[in-house]
Amino acid sequence: MRTNKARLDWLLSGLRVVVVGEEEAKAASALLMRAGLHGHKYAIDASVAEIALRQQRPVAMLTSDVDDMTKLCGEQVRLVAV
Repeated sequence: MRTNKARLDWLLSGLRVVVVGEEEAKAASALLMRAGLHGHKYAIDASVAEIALRQQRPVAMLTSDVDDMTKLCGEQVRLVAV
C-alpha cells in the first residue's frame, strides 16, 4: 500500500521523533554492557530502551522481544508483548 503525504503527516503528528546522538549512543552502550549483551544485533534495542528510560514515568513499551528489553530496562518500563 502506498502512503500519501496527508496520511504520513497524520501518523507523524502523533509521534515524537528522537535523535540518537553521541550521548544517547554512549548511554545505550552502557545499557548493553550492564545487561551482558553485545553486538549490532542489540544496538537498536538498546537505543530504544535508553530512550524509554529517559521518559517521564509511567512508561509502557510494546515489544516483540520482552526478554532482551527486560534485561535492558529492568523494572522501570512496563513491557507489553506484541
